[in-house]
Amino acid sequence: MKNTSVLIKPLLTEKTTLLKDVARQVVFYVHPKANKLEIRRSVEKAFDVKVEAVNVVRKGPSVRKRQGRVAGRKPGWKKAYVTLGSDEKIEFFEGV
Repeated sequence: MKNTSVLIKPLLTEKTTLLKDVARQVVFYVHPKANKLEIRRSVEKAFDVKVEAVNVVRKGPSVRKRQGRVAGRKPGWKKAYVTLGSDEKIEFFEGV
């Protein structure tokens, strides 16, 4: 898998910004078939940082129900919690 197709987008919420400040972790939505090694390589190459660990969380697709009837499906997702090295940092909004 190519490095550019592994990382889909960063997840920016209150929880993830707190993790970035406290635990040096950055969260990304990643391709569902990407493994930890591919995620590590693509983050190191894209942002020029050293990655200590990668933890992955998967959520499968779910069925949307409306008044007892199936109205469709919500897509599943996969996200990766990337722990950076001791002196490393990724800034998404530089100069804003």
